[in-house]
Amino acid sequence: MRTRSFVLVGTLLLLVSLLNSSCKSEPQPPKTPVVIKPPVNIPAFNADTAYAYIAQQVGFGPRVLGSAGHEACRAWLVETLKATGAQVMEQTFQANVYTGKSYPATNIIAQFNPEVSDRIVLTAHWDTRHIADSPLSTERRDEPILGADDAGSGTAVLLELARQLQAQKVGIGIDIVLFDAEDYGESGGEATSYGLGSQYWARNPHSPYKPRYGILLDMVGAKGAQFPIEAYSYQFARPVVEKVWSLAKRIGKGNYFLNQRGGGITDDHYFVNTIGNIPMIDIINLSGGKESAFGAHWHTHDDNLDIIDKNTLRAVGQVLLALLYKEDAGEI
Repeated sequence: MRTRSFVLVGTLLLLVSLLNSSCKSEPQPPKTPVVIKPPVNIPAFNADTAYAYIAQQVGFGPRVLGSAGHEACRAWLVETLKATGAQVMEQTFQANVYTGKSYPATNIIAQFNPEVSDRIVLTAHWDTRHIADSPLSTERRDEPILGADDAGSGTAVLLELARQLQAQKVGIGIDIVLFDAEDYGESGGEATSYGLGSQYWARNPHSPYKPRYGILLDMVGAKGAQFPIEAYSYQFARPVVEKVWSLAKRIGKGNYFLNQRGGGITDDHYFVNTIGNIPMIDIINLSGGKESAFGAHWHTHDDNLDIIDKNTLRAVGQVLLALLYKEDAGEI
């Protein structure tokens, strides 16, 4: 019995030894290193610079088709965008307006990384209204307005974005398009009498690369401005709406970007969506009442520098900067 026990014990020890030897000889799979991505460096939007860009535009006077102010502003916009290192082009066309007149007009286009096929387009209009025809005012109705907010603010935000893109490069393609002849339409007339520049651009794109999506800025600088979700934006570009409004909430700008539905506005984005087949949203101030959804200063002579609020400019500009740099990093 004792001999059998010794044999059994010896056999067990041999098996344990062999198992240990086998385990030690098996190669272990390499550990996958944990890569921690650094946070995206999002530059701060400079509202003071954006405000100065509005002041410069207003200094030219009304930028109405056919006026000296319109021509002076066009030249300044082109040079300002060229100074950012962007590839700038002027898309000229004849704007046949509802009065029967025809004016030379220019869409101004600035491209960052023009060779890249993955692109985002940011737009605003730069011309101003030729008459002060708001139902809320009877003052000097036949005179053109300065348009600090209605044209000046959206254009200024995009100029500041261009300046930031020069300072901190991105790898994706960014197009900035400033539409002309948006506001020389017939009040109460056909919707297509407005947005002549965006209609022309939608039919005659400047690049062979179709943008992934687009964003239009219109009246984004006034005191008390709020941006509910415009109806055509939701209809044609709901994923973009959800991306922008959720990002605005995450970075503390939800008090401007209201998560509620607003009315549908036949703005430049409508033509880009329906003619150009590019999903584009409209960030537009819809804080007014029934008589004027856009605020009491809209299409009046109160649309001057006094109506501009740097906090509003900063809110819109910071959301767009966060969007662009997060898109570039693949984080959104």
